[in-house]
Amino acid sequence: MKIKKDSVVTIQVKMYDLEGNLLEQSAPEGVAYLHGHQDIFAGIEKALEGKGKGETVSVTLDPEDAFGEFDPDAIFMCDVWKLGDPETVVPGLVFEGVPGQVNDGRKFVITEIADGQAILDGNHPLAGWTLRFEVTVLDVEKGQGEAVGTDDVVVPEFLGFADKIIDEGDDDDEAEAKELDRQLARFE
Repeated sequence: MKIKKDSVVTIQVKMYDLEGNLLEQSAPEGVAYLHGHQDIFAGIEKALEGKGKGETVSVTLDPEDAFGEFDPDAIFMCDVWKLGDPETVVPGLVFEGVPGQVNDGRKFVITEIADGQAILDGNHPLAGWTLRFEVTVLDVEKGQGEAVGTDDVVVPEFLGFADKIIDEGDDDDEAEAKELDRQLARFE
């Protein structure tokens, strides 16, 4: 069977930087996704269209087609105490927003702490990177019943889209923004 829309495809994936360093790979048994539903990067999905079991494709994706360009405006400095107990706030913690800022849907990771200040970064760790993917098709099945059109198929994070990419033209939902500001005010 060849890969087409609504196929349940099991793939094994290796992700490399441009110097050939292996950054991440799926388990040997692979991962399944529902083809044609934007569950993986569009460039990889397009390269897999029409392929069958045992075939391998190599795809290079520029930043805008993978995890997005690096956004320096997605980096914030914040007082550690605004994030919680300073004894428990450490690099690597993830927050749904930044105190005092309107939540735009991104997750922010503490990358550094010094002198009572935390640096929160809303960029994906691979933002700005051109990446090469080697994808081997392990199996192709016809999607049936409830699997078609649902979000039940789990895809590794490194094959999905970056957390919300901000469009300068987006209009904020005013009520949501006010509620978020109200909630964040308790941390100030």
